Amino acid sequence: MTAKIKSVTIIGLEAVPIEVEVDIVKGLPGMAIVGLPDKAVEEAKERVKSAIRNSNAIFPNKKIIVNLAPADIKKEGPSFDLPIAVGILVASGQIRFNDEKQLFLGELSLDGSLRQINGVITAAIFCQENKIRELYLPAANAAEASLISGFELLPVQTLDQLILHLKDESKIEPQQETLIDDLINNSKTSQFDMKYIAGQEQVKRALEIAAAGGHNILLFGSPGSGKTLLARAFNTILPRMRPEEILEVTKIYSVAGMLSHTKPLICERPFRSPHHTASSISVVGGGNWPKPGEISLSHRGVLFMDEFPEFPRSVLEALRQPLEDGSICISRAQGSLEFPARFILIAAQNPCPCGYLGDEGHECICSPTEIVRYRKRISGPILDRIDIHLEVPRIKYKKMVSKAKNESSKKVRRRVEAGRRNQILRFHKAGIKTNAEMGIREIKRFCQIDNNCEKLLESAMDSLGLSARGYHRTLKIARTIADLAPSKFIKTEHIAEALSYRPKEQKIFA
Repeated sequence: MTAKIKSVTIIGLEAVPIEVEVDIVKGLPGMAIVGLPDKAVEEAKERVKSAIRNSNAIFPNKKIIVNLAPADIKKEGPSFDLPIAVGILVASGQIRFNDEKQLFLGELSLDGSLRQINGVITAAIFCQENKIRELYLPAANAAEASLISGFELLPVQTLDQLILHLKDESKIEPQQETLIDDLINNSKTSQFDMKYIAGQEQVKRALEIAAAGGHNILLFGSPGSGKTLLARAFNTILPRMRPEEILEVTKIYSVAGMLSHTKPLICERPFRSPHHTASSISVVGGGNWPKPGEISLSHRGVLFMDEFPEFPRSVLEALRQPLEDGSICISRAQGSLEFPARFILIAAQNPCPCGYLGDEGHECICSPTEIVRYRKRISGPILDRIDIHLEVPRIKYKKMVSKAKNESSKKVRRRVEAGRRNQILRFHKAGIKTNAEMGIREIKRFCQIDNNCEKLLESAMDSLGLSARGYHRTLKIARTIADLAPSKFIKTEHIAEALSYRPKEQKIFA
């Protein structure tokens, strides 16, 4: 007898339907799994065998052939354990089951209990889109999958429990749908706040603009000037995530295996800070079975790269495409996968190897050659893709001990959210969310300027040597500044402030 059980495999961020076919035939006892399985799927033989025997069921003492169709798609991970076990029980006549609107996922322990697996929310979205009636999966994943509606979700604790359910002897209670708003309201507040950072008003203003428009920013200054603290407080002024953004990010973390059953939803904007020794694959994603990298894990959030010039050149150059397109395409011999990577880059660096070039309190000990070599580690094309360049000065003692109250992150966030609302209304038909995402067509439509602004930009292009990309990025920043004002039109003062954030020639000699 042949049994066919529905399941899925995760490729990139998408669920691909897989049919688990089980046939029990005469021959020497044994079990073979075909259909391009990886090592984890191959090892399902022993897990399934022990799980069935420890679940008050009989493992057939015959030849068992398991085919994972279609055969030309690689299968990865232990999530096929449960559909294989159900297929064996159906094929051996121990349970009766024949419903194409049911889907099974889960890793089995030797005692028959089910373990948590990755990519469940992607599978749940597949069930919603393909009108699957019932989804059976480990109970540890139930909270995550319950964020998606449109089907009956059945959390399975053990294989024995599932067998009794399929025999109609003891029913599994369906998991109730979880509302995203309930989880958002229970999210924790950050330990960082702008009100605890003394001074640095100009830097805080630049960070507010970056948060409102989704612009990348480079902070450079002496050690101890507060670059890292400012970057970590940046998340507290970003606008709260919208429900569709929450699902986007949660889907990525689910596939990467970074969700827990106690926290099934990513409610706060991601803040990723890879070390400068990170490899190119860990940052941009990839591997034999491509997985999201740091740039995808920071999607709709922040990628903070401290000691920016210390990162390998290959890592920095790999950022070109995602900084421009908001996605990363990973190509392998088997095909290409695309991961989202719409993040705000905050890069921090010292002005020279010793860190004290231009510092009033310390003397720089670097030679001009060392300084030039240090700065050449970051290429012009990468710098040109960073919208805001700003020096972070050392804080004076009087500013540090001043009792004057600083503006809180909560107050800054309200202005940022007001600026974002203007952008949402403006771009509701364009398919983008922020000013930083505008292409040439949107810039020509939404960044119209008068003659005075044109003269100022023309002068700046000659004096600052702005490229075409730099010109367009200046207009994007000016549009964000106008949104914060708020102003319907871009004015000369908005252009002037935007130009002040473009990179300037730094002196090598202190």
